[in-house]
Amino acid sequence: MLKAPVSGQEDSILEGNEVRSRAAESLERSSPQDILRWAVDMYGEDLTLSVSFGNPEGMVLLDMLSRITDRARVFTLDTGFLFEETVRFREEAMKRYSLPLEVLTPELSVEEQVERYGPELYSCAPDLCCEIRKIEPQRRFLTDYGAWVTGIRRDQTLQRASTPIVALDEYFGAAKISPLARWSVDDVEGYVRHYDVTLNPLLSVGYRSIGCEPCTRPVAPGEDARAGRWPGMDKTECGLHFVGGAVKRAVP
Repeated sequence: MLKAPVSGQEDSILEGNEVRSRAAESLERSSPQDILRWAVDMYGEDLTLSVSFGNPEGMVLLDMLSRITDRARVFTLDTGFLFEETVRFREEAMKRYSLPLEVLTPELSVEEQVERYGPELYSCAPDLCCEIRKIEPQRRFLTDYGAWVTGIRRDQTLQRASTPIVALDEYFGAAKISPLARWSVDDVEGYVRHYDVTLNPLLSVGYRSIGCEPCTRPVAPGEDARAGRWPGMDKTECGLHFVGGAVKRAVP
């Protein structure tokens, strides 16, 4: 089973990168289901799926993966700032799927963060807020896994346009697998209709990309789907994937 190479072991790093590069190339024209089957065969219980329970892509992957295996663990980030609708939907949605779910929370409670940084860190220093409430909890969790599956698509943003199917996420120290990279929003919506996948109810009232409540608004017809994330700020990514076109994070 391929694990993320250990720092300092150059042979393992080169071998791991070569394996991932070959996999990314061979899987480029594969269906998301075939990519997930490859990931399950390659990583087994070292594979985990990230689902936000806000956006359709994660729910599509959850539905796909649940039809392939019952071994992979699902994880989600609860920042303490989620919409109540998202939390309720998460609890209801997982009644439909048998995959185990782990809810990750930050080391700092919301109250502790307010005491340390003030009540509106998400607006005055949003990168730091995302670092504390999203990135660090995920980093700690992924130390126990060889690969994580994400629902990002190449057509979502310019930063995501070159997303490989498989690559090493050096910050998280695990392979990052993006089965939906080649899919369009029409592909996602088609799967949702065909398999009757349940979605966050906020998606039916103007929201098209859902994150934390203070940093998310509905979008107008014709607006970009991610225009409602961090409105009024020079920020388009939380840092789990990209910041400014590259993977980089704030320092608390």
